[in-house]
Amino acid sequence: MKKKLTYKPLIYPPKIIIAWGEAISGNKKIRDWLGKNGYPELYTFVFALNLKQDARDWLMKNQYPHLLALIEGVEGKKSALDWLINNKFSILWYMALAGDGDRDAAKWLIKNEKEFAMVALKIKIVKDEIETDNMDPHKISSE
Repeated sequence: MKKKLTYKPLIYPPKIIIAWGEAISGNKKIRDWLGKNGYPELYTFVFALNLKQDARDWLMKNQYPHLLALIEGVEGKKSALDWLINNKFSILWYMALAGDGDRDAAKWLIKNEKEFAMVALKIKIVKDEIETDNMDPHKISSE
């Protein structure tokens, strides 16, 4: 029998959502501030997005499977997208689709959840940079 996943809510004021986006974009000062001021999940998300397995494990162990599903959805994993929608994480589902380049999802976020649209765009930029780096034969992967 599968163990039921439990998860912590993602309820943030707009300024924290904006800070999250800045951390995703590479602002280490804001990223570290998030980690030290009650938002360890957003701090850890940045590392998980950048393919750090220990950060991905931390998200699961600390009841943030929905944030890991967002990342895996951005990476095109259908089961993660299905999990998000089946567990009623529609905003994260739209973010995952937009982060993977779906224009309709991005338009929906811009119309309905502007702060999350900004975060999804920043996630897409990071994801695209990772994909470009992985395809570059002149770079040596650390994985």
